[in-house]
Amino acid sequence: MPDRPDVPLALVARLRGLLEFPECAEEDAWTGVRWRVRQATVAHVFGGEDQLFRVTFRAEPQEVRAFEHLGHPYFRAGWGANVVGVVLDDATDWDEMAELLTDSYCLQAPRQLADAVDRPEPPDDGAATAR
Repeated sequence: MPDRPDVPLALVARLRGLLEFPECAEEDAWTGVRWRVRQATVAHVFGGEDQLFRVTFRAEPQEVRAFEHLGHPYFRAGWGANVVGVVLDDATDWDEMAELLTDSYCLQAPRQLADAVDRPEPPDDGAATAR
């Protein structure tokens, strides 16, 4: 697959490796690249005018509020009640990204597909953390 003018192939490949879920398909979006399960978007990576790349994904309502309050590199998207994102840079925690994208897939996929995905267990430390 050739480089897209708005997202480097290496970044798409790294995200592709995290989004290998049943019926999760990669496709070009109006800008950048998105992954969808059936007709539901799981993740969307794109570049901004500031030359930074971002990935948006779906989260539970309480997590949306938490991400919104955490600030950079997290942000709440201006569309959809459950859409949040992360600015991707040298400090990106790719293990966390894998967990966030897995959660997004499980929120968007039909139940029988989501049930087939191994999800990491949250830590049982009694603390309520956003991530």
